[in-house]
Amino acid sequence: MLPYKTLIQLNRASNISLYIQLCNSFISLITDGTLQAGDALPSTRTLSELTALNRNTVKLAYEELVSQGWAESIERKGIFVLSKLPALSKSKKNSSTRDLDLPKESFIWDNPFMGKKETENFQQSVLTIDDGFPDVRLTPIDLLMREYRSISKKFYGKNFLKYGYPQGSEHLRNALCRYLADTRGLVVTPENLLITKGSQMGIYLAAQLLLKASDHIAVGVSNYRSADEIFRYTGASLLRIPVDDYGMDIDVLEEVLHHHTIKAVYIIPHHHFPTTVTMSMERRLKLLKLAKEYRFAIIEDDYDFDFHYDNKPYIPLASIDHNRNVIYIGSITKTFAPALRTGFMIAESGFVEASSSLRQLIDKQGDSLLEEAFSSLFDNGEMERHFRKSLKIYRQRRDLFCEILHSRFSDVIDFKIPEGGLAVWSVFDASINLSELSQSAAKKGLKIADGSFYNNEIFIPNGLRLGFASLNEQEIEQSLELLRKII
Repeated sequence: MLPYKTLIQLNRASNISLYIQLCNSFISLITDGTLQAGDALPSTRTLSELTALNRNTVKLAYEELVSQGWAESIERKGIFVLSKLPALSKSKKNSSTRDLDLPKESFIWDNPFMGKKETENFQQSVLTIDDGFPDVRLTPIDLLMREYRSISKKFYGKNFLKYGYPQGSEHLRNALCRYLADTRGLVVTPENLLITKGSQMGIYLAAQLLLKASDHIAVGVSNYRSADEIFRYTGASLLRIPVDDYGMDIDVLEEVLHHHTIKAVYIIPHHHFPTTVTMSMERRLKLLKLAKEYRFAIIEDDYDFDFHYDNKPYIPLASIDHNRNVIYIGSITKTFAPALRTGFMIAESGFVEASSSLRQLIDKQGDSLLEEAFSSLFDNGEMERHFRKSLKIYRQRRDLFCEILHSRFSDVIDFKIPEGGLAVWSVFDASINLSELSQSAAKKGLKIADGSFYNNEIFIPNGLRLGFASLNEQEIEQSLELLRKII
């Protein structure tokens, strides 16, 4: 008889009934080949003694095994593993550490993400200079949750627990249309707007509909790496266009258009990632002219339009696009709280409808209640008050951060004070190894990136986006003092 006393492990503190645990133990022994079809199981009396279980508990376990089709009861003989079960080879218990470290795949599949670095976890309470996140401590989360609870308690609120529009909450789309018209001069209807899980989803949906293998998309020499990866995943080729202090060089783009057919241009005209530069109006107008002439799409990623400090920001390309070439992507997440994944895509209605259909293949819809709660905050003015309050605080933090960089780091860091956004693009002296700097900082209790996220096949700066917004004044002083000592 098998050593059931050691093979069957029961957790008496578990919420799962003991007879179910016992039943599951036998199922595991059958599926791993320890028990074969037709093998006899111990009598209820014997198993009761081996496991210190009540005999009735064992009987219940056997009845469950029989009812699930794993075992059969033969009169006057006992309980047996079902004879009709296919033969299963016994699992090999290999004690070789090397074999365990290098398991063979159980099935064949392609992994296009081999070697991709895992996303950073910013949910730990560690002093962090991130690459430009809002301070979630300023987020009026209580107001948002109040609206969430209020809507859910109302008689009509239960309807939002059902499937709704794949384009997102109609109320939120209407609220965003009003907000975008007031703040950006962008006049659209709810039919032109799709609510997404952050701007990242918008970029992905647009890329999947626009691009296929062998297509070309123009992007900046410096660019948002996640967007690059999305475009490459479609099989498209990236054409790198220089980016200077006035944004993407559209004269170079025009030259490229003489030699390549381009399906789309991806730009971040406000606070370009990672360098934070803003595209000039002259270049914006020329880009729109080229898009009309060469019939390519413009994916305009405007992830943090709401944070501009020194003067009124340029209106988006989408606001002056009279030929409907622009796919405009924005984010509530970046201005509110990163984990509340809410963004939007704006395009002509046919493209939005197709994007909604594609979105349903992977995500039936967003969080209707959360979207309704956001719409309430837009309607009652709380979002605008939050932006105004945050903008004032972030400007003060930017000024302090840049003042310290200038006074204590001018010999090792080259930077320009950003007109907007939540981070300072900082190029470090060539003698400073950013990977080693990041490791040394971690040992001192400071989390800071190693710069690798900003690198690509052409652009390899010795630079970091140093986020100031998520740090209060004391934390700015503390983190930069630590950084200075480490350098």
